[in-house]
Amino acid sequence: MTILQAIVLGIVQGLTEFLPISSSAHLVLVPTILGWNIPADFNFIFDVIVQMGTLIAVIIFFWKDIIEIMSAVFRSIQAKPPFKDPQARLGWLVVLATIPAGIIGLLIKPLVESAFDSPTITASMLILTAVILFISERIGNKSRELKKMNWVDALWIGLAQAAAIFPGISRSGATIGAGLLRNLKRDSAARFSFLMSIPIMIVSGLLEVRDFFGMPYLSEYLPALLAGVLTAAIVGYLAVRWLLGYLSKHTLYAFSIYCLAVAAIILIVLHA
Repeated sequence: MTILQAIVLGIVQGLTEFLPISSSAHLVLVPTILGWNIPADFNFIFDVIVQMGTLIAVIIFFWKDIIEIMSAVFRSIQAKPPFKDPQARLGWLVVLATIPAGIIGLLIKPLVESAFDSPTITASMLILTAVILFISERIGNKSRELKKMNWVDALWIGLAQAAAIFPGISRSGATIGAGLLRNLKRDSAARFSFLMSIPIMIVSGLLEVRDFFGMPYLSEYLPALLAGVLTAAIVGYLAVRWLLGYLSKHTLYAFSIYCLAVAAIILIVLHA
C-alpha cells in the first residue's frame, strides 16, 4: 500500500465511519473499484488500525462529555442509588451497549475477516443498511431525549452494533437506526452511537495489535498506516461535527438511497 492509497482510504474511513453508509464497505469496495491489489488480511488489519484515527476524532470532539461521564461513573460506584446522576447513568448504558459487540466479535472474528474479501457480501450488507435506515426513519416517532434512555434501549442498540462487525452494515447506521426504532430523536441516537463507538474501537484496536506487530515488512507499511490514521482523524472530526448538525434537521432517507445506489452499482459491475 502506498502513502497516497492510505490517504485516500483515510479520507474514506473518516467520512464513512460516522456517516451511516458503512466505512468497512467503502474500505473494501474503493480498492476494488480503483483496481488496487491489497491482500485481504492486510486490508482487514488496515481497516482496524485506521479506526484509531476516527477514535482520536470522536474522543477530541466529545472530550468534555467523556470526562464528565467517566467522573460521574466513578462517583456512582459508591453512590446510592448509583444511577441517579444522568451522566453516570449514560456511562453505564454505554458499557452495557458495548458488551454484545465485544462478545460476538471475539466468537466470529474469522468469519468477519473472510467477508472482507468478498465485494458481493459487502454490497449485499450495504443493501441491508439501506433497509435499516429506511425502516427506522419510517417507524420511529423520534420523541425521546438521550436522558430518557433505559437499559433495554442500550442493549438493543448494542446488538445492532454487534451486527455491524460485518463489512457493509454501517455501525453508525445500525446503531442510529436502532435508536430511532426505540423512538429516540435523531441527534440523541447519533450522540449515543458516537459515544458507544469509543470503547469498541479501543478494544478492536488492541486486539489487532498482536497481528499488527507480527506483520511481515511492518516498517515498509508503517508510513502508509500513519498517513491513513492522521487523515482519518482530521476528516472524522469534521464528519462528526457535520452529521450532528445535519440530523437535527434532516432525515436518514438520503443515506438510505446512497447505500442502495452504491450496492446496486457494485453488484451490477461484478455480475455484468
